[in-house]
Amino acid sequence: MANINQQLSDTFSAMADGLLSGQFGKKTRIALTLIGSEHGPQELLRGAQLVARQHSDIEPVLIGCNDPECGFECHPAEDLNQCHQVMESLFEQKQIDGCVTLHYAFPLGVSTMGKVVTPSTGREMIIASTTGTTDTNRQAAMLKNTLYGIALAKATGIEQPTVGVLNIDGAALCERGLRELQQAGYDIHFAESGRADGGIAMRGNDLLQGTPDVMVTDSLTGNLLMKMFSSFTTGGSYEASGFGYGPGLGEGTAGKLVNIISRASGAPVVAGAMRLCADAAKGEVMKRVDEEWEAATLSGLNSTLAKYCQPKTPVETTEAVIAPPEKVTDTDIGGIDILEIEDACQALWQVKIFARTGMGCTGPIILVAKEDLDAAKARLVETEFLS
Repeated sequence: MANINQQLSDTFSAMADGLLSGQFGKKTRIALTLIGSEHGPQELLRGAQLVARQHSDIEPVLIGCNDPECGFECHPAEDLNQCHQVMESLFEQKQIDGCVTLHYAFPLGVSTMGKVVTPSTGREMIIASTTGTTDTNRQAAMLKNTLYGIALAKATGIEQPTVGVLNIDGAALCERGLRELQQAGYDIHFAESGRADGGIAMRGNDLLQGTPDVMVTDSLTGNLLMKMFSSFTTGGSYEASGFGYGPGLGEGTAGKLVNIISRASGAPVVAGAMRLCADAAKGEVMKRVDEEWEAATLSGLNSTLAKYCQPKTPVETTEAVIAPPEKVTDTDIGGIDILEIEDACQALWQVKIFARTGMGCTGPIILVAKEDLDAAKARLVETEFLS
């Protein structure tokens, strides 16, 4: 009987809210913890007020609020630890659809997918990832980040998101793994760099322009990028732009949608984070994660991840590898990871192709003579240094 009364109460409340706001249907209830900000609880409250004014389909629920006159449902708490205890209780009771908080300890295997507004074009771009540890292996983490970034993009309305890999250590290995999945049937759409030579390796220009929908990187680099994008106009002490560090996705979330902001996040970012959390909840992001993981697994994800955990077969033989006679190296080969560049050079020396290592504007390169280019590429593909 109590459940029926509660359902009737909720129905009549929703109808009353709809008549007042013109927005019918169940609102998405997003909690916000008010403790721990460098700007004080009033700044976070201002973010909740901002998102409520802008989006009538979102109902803020405040945790750590002791003011019953604030205009929102309030749950008192003395510190951030208590805030998180209240949050967990509200999740268990299915009273909230998601929560925006800070200093939340995600388990190993979970990292956050943030979203920024790029300054050159005003495009929104997901950065995968921004905090946490998806995997202790760097290459495996970046590959998983790709899947989770795609899941968030799809949950927030982009059905065929484009993916780019930031040109950092491990980018070439990540690209190789993603292309293996694509060739095996995984439906992934690569972005093309705005630079003249194209490719899915994204450079600084692509960051500023928002070339891909999903920018894949490691979490430390992603965290730095979030700081730069959100507060580059304010000197760093106040995050004024964007959607926060995003929802924690991965193994161990237990279906709880927790989005992260930082101590420096201002009201506009708090409002953006609550909007992103609501979009992710309505788009069933956890279900999207499962779908992406299943599709990638059917395309050989586990075997690709296993390669990253196995030491690469050394190219050295029992005899020392001696460099062939020098030639003029007037052609370069890109797409080889910086961690493997010396071994790749040795692999060419083994078959009597003279090569040098270098660093081009797009990353590490192998330099060879023009007449050796085709043979060198074939050798690098054979030894799995090049895809």
